[in-house]
Amino acid sequence: MEDKLNPSNPTCLYLISAFLAMEPTDCLISIARECGGGLITEGVQRFICWHCLNQVFVVVMVVDGDEILIGGNNEPSGVYVRSFLKKVIVDVESSGGEVLDELYERFAYYMTSLQENGSDGGNLRFSKTISFLFPDGCVEVARYHISKKLAVLLQCSLNILEGDTGFAVWPSSLFLSEFILTYPEIFSNKYCFEVRKLMLDSISSLAAKSIDTSSESQEYLKHDCVGLVGICLAYVKASKVVLSDGYMSTLENMKLNLELNQLTAATDMSPGTVQDANTVQCKYLQWESASVSNLQGFQPDIILGADVIYNPSCLPDLIKVLSVLLSLKKPNQSKEGCCDLLPKTRCIDGDRDGANDSKLRLNQQQNIQCSSSRPVIRPCSNAANGSAVAYLATVIRNADTFDYFLKLADHAHLSVVDVTENQKPLNLLPYMRMYDRSSVRLLTISLSHS
Repeated sequence: MEDKLNPSNPTCLYLISAFLAMEPTDCLISIARECGGGLITEGVQRFICWHCLNQVFVVVMVVDGDEILIGGNNEPSGVYVRSFLKKVIVDVESSGGEVLDELYERFAYYMTSLQENGSDGGNLRFSKTISFLFPDGCVEVARYHISKKLAVLLQCSLNILEGDTGFAVWPSSLFLSEFILTYPEIFSNKYCFEVRKLMLDSISSLAAKSIDTSSESQEYLKHDCVGLVGICLAYVKASKVVLSDGYMSTLENMKLNLELNQLTAATDMSPGTVQDANTVQCKYLQWESASVSNLQGFQPDIILGADVIYNPSCLPDLIKVLSVLLSLKKPNQSKEGCCDLLPKTRCIDGDRDGANDSKLRLNQQQNIQCSSSRPVIRPCSNAANGSAVAYLATVIRNADTFDYFLKLADHAHLSVVDVTENQKPLNLLPYMRMYDRSSVRLLTISLSHS
């Protein structure tokens, strides 16, 4: 077992990846035990010291065959590392094992440093790295991913880290990112536009409507990582990427994260500007004030959104923005390069007369799988004529809110399709033990032809 403790071992790689992603420390302890066959042995402790603590990590992004350094010394928050080391020591001692002196010394260092310099050594910001680990065996994915690992470096504020819970990214953002990386042919050479709306303005209104804001909404505020979807879109070579949000502070954080990953963040581009492949546009967009004139310069092929169906008062504005963006792309007759995004679908429509709850209809078509359990994308369907389509990843927390969204979409003549079961992304984040994919639904939105 000890001779297999190296980063090429999947479980060991998971431990490093979980540490850099600041996963909950209990998850790290569980993975560390797996590395040692049930115990955190001296070999596992040594591995932690050498590969999680002592190493100066340099994150590499491979673009067109060239390795680009996108970060270094990206060790997580000192508070987080201290908590992890403490749990390692307690776990080893409670099992009757011997703790390495080097591990004690590093724990003492963090204890002293944090006491002398404040909660996190005077550093109010820290880095975390989300590592997407690509499996072998899928030819289509291999065509787009030169390396087997994409490491995305993100900068976060200290005030989002509480106790030793780690730093978890909201699952819809992870799901949407995995979807993009699993199906690169959908997004490659496409104009992509992400709609976002940070929930800061909705907390009070949700509370006023007696909707719980103590858990999910607050978690979203703390854990959402801006720029992740855009970085993944740039990685699969989308022809143009526009990321939007209604808060300037969010756009600034978005710009920082893009630049950490060797992407140029542009905030002053005119809509018709030809965009460099390594440039991502950051657009200030408030849904409530958005109009056709604000959006008419944008003609995206694909609109994306993660967890944007959360507040009933925001949904009419969301539907308005989606309707405008979906209508700007004019259909064409060319079918070259198009693909069937929906080999097997569930169509969801709000009842047109409003008398009944939303209906689910199953379109029985054969679901073809490839060796990597990735559904085959077949030509040609809704997007075949060049019409725009939206992909929304969401956790349905309130059935009434979701049903309201469906009815608004129906009244706006938008077709909502649930493709979750048939367009499942590959598990590119196997080390994230708290990431519950089953809670996320993937919807496509398009203009209804009925």
